[in-house]
Amino acid sequence: MRVEEFFSPTERERVEKAIGAAEGCTAGEIVPVVVARSDEYFGAAWKGAALGALGLVLVAAGLHWWLGAWGLGAGVWIVFPTLLGAASGFVLASWVAPFRRLVIGELEMEREVRQRAVEAFVAHEVFATRERTGVLVFLSLFERRVVVLGDSGINSRVAPGEWDDIVAGIVAGIKKGQPGQALVEAIGRCGELLRRQGVERRIDDVNELPDRLHLEQE
Repeated sequence: MRVEEFFSPTERERVEKAIGAAEGCTAGEIVPVVVARSDEYFGAAWKGAALGALGLVLVAAGLHWWLGAWGLGAGVWIVFPTLLGAASGFVLASWVAPFRRLVIGELEMEREVRQRAVEAFVAHEVFATRERTGVLVFLSLFERRVVVLGDSGINSRVAPGEWDDIVAGIVAGIKKGQPGQALVEAIGRCGELLRRQGVERRIDDVNELPDRLHLEQE
């Protein structure tokens, strides 16, 4: 999965223009970061192998009981299904994204995405604003998850639940294969929300963080 493939040059330009427009009516500094995935999930392939081996052995045992084909020997009914199931599960969990997500599980993906978002908040210095008004909009494409993190100057005015509709809109866009358009719309809505909640632009306000879409493969 190449994260650059999700955004054409035109879409990147539109996102960066949307950041400038949103920040034109608020003191908030919006930093969108998009990663291909939040973790390597090295254990997923082996978990898939274990599930595949167990699943195919159970199927083979059921067929053995149903057909009563004892004459074929233990190698057919135990060893071969185990090896075939393990290999199939390993390959599916390594290369088929829906199956890989299923094997990993919702809780693990949620935990890894949130941890990676916190790391991105620090790495991109979203905290480095005069009034602590930075906002991270974090997209993790493989997990199809979005996290919005505000700095202390934002959190004192905007409750965590107020980002939910914005997050849901981006997630829907990712699932439809339209992350660029969804992100443009979400950034505009972020600006409107900040303005409504009183994160007002000051007379001496300057652009403290780059109006840039950050794309990270790893």
